[in-house]
Amino acid sequence: MFLFVVFFSIGAAALSGSVLCADLLQYYHNKGLLKAEEELSNKLKSLNADYDALLQQLRDDPNLIKRIALVTLGKEADDANTIYPKATAEQLAAARKALTEETISEPAETTPPRWLTRCSDPRRRTMLFFAGAGLILISFIYFGPVKEKTQEENKSKKRK
Repeated sequence: MFLFVVFFSIGAAALSGSVLCADLLQYYHNKGLLKAEEELSNKLKSLNADYDALLQQLRDDPNLIKRIALVTLGKEADDANTIYPKATAEQLAAARKALTEETISEPAETTPPRWLTRCSDPRRRTMLFFAGAGLILISFIYFGPVKEKTQEENKSKKRK
């Protein structure tokens, strides 16, 4: 009975794995897309909150528009009493790298396992299918329940 359970469960796992391989790959792909969309949604919520705060500041301080307009439109300030700092290209590149470094890293839970990517090859899926079917057949043929002879079969054999 133990060997039947072992052979049958291994065969059933191999058979179902070969059949469901494409679905499992699609599951991991969809999980990665969902994670990316959640991150994008969170980023958009953060930007909306920043813009809401900026709009509130614009309502509170009307002089802020004059200061922001110069920077936004790229015009030079003509006020002699104010110093406007200039960022160098290296500083901007370092800031951009620091900000994008967090979003580039892909979480390990959305990548499919190595065994699943190996099993997605059509030849390996076919071999896995036939190996699982073979194990199930072996478990039923050699380790399956024994058919007991009935009394009528015994009597007919004794007469011959």
